[in-house]
Amino acid sequence: MNTKQWYMEYKIHKNRPGLLGDIASLLGMLEVNILTINGVEDRTRGMLLQTDDDEKIELLGKMLAKVENISIVTLRPPRLTDILAVRHGRYIERDSDDRKTFRFTRDELGLLVDFLGELFKQDGNQTIGLRGMPRVGKTESIIAGSVCANKRWAFVSSTLLRQTVRSQLSEEEMNPHNVFIIDGIVSTIRSNDKHYGLLQDIMAMPSTKVIEHPDIFVRESSFDYDVFDCIIELRNTPDEEITYENFTTAGLDGGF
Repeated sequence: MNTKQWYMEYKIHKNRPGLLGDIASLLGMLEVNILTINGVEDRTRGMLLQTDDDEKIELLGKMLAKVENISIVTLRPPRLTDILAVRHGRYIERDSDDRKTFRFTRDELGLLVDFLGELFKQDGNQTIGLRGMPRVGKTESIIAGSVCANKRWAFVSSTLLRQTVRSQLSEEEMNPHNVFIIDGIVSTIRSNDKHYGLLQDIMAMPSTKVIEHPDIFVRESSFDYDVFDCIIELRNTPDEEITYENFTTAGLDGGF
């Protein structure tokens, strides 16, 4: 069998001395490797495991179910959110109604950049929406995530420095391996026909597109929410409301 990774998370009911050592010993006897281990949230521990025998994982789950001091929460092939939870010690918040919406606050920019970097490493067509108020760190996070993924980025439209509305990109910039950054307000309200034609071409490419202000983009274009593989919300504080009331009338030189 090929080696596979598994994510195991368990809740600790009684954190007695030697508990982790006992679990590690059991994994060692089964020849299941521990790749990463970390505390995840309160009194919960996550492990990224590796083995070449799926039956060992099934047996591990049955054996640990008999341990009174812990209870298994998750034992499955790892999702991206699982890998980041072990890496950062906490889960990314997701919308309870729309599971493809992920929420971050400004003090979690490191986690957001890591999340974007892992998404950008994936090949093929994907479109990511990024909601957030002005100057919360949206564009900077996209660029940092591109650096983490070792990908080049290309601004199709932006207000990072001054209003940018591209009507064409160079052959090098049109590489489908690049990350294309699109401002949903600039591209739909402040653009021209040539820019919108370029936008249509880029949206049809098998590449990664990140669209800031996705709600305005959907409202003012022919695209709908189905085009998005996931939507990220970035706030200054957890209770900050993301509103677009003044976005289309405010001067763009200040940057969104």
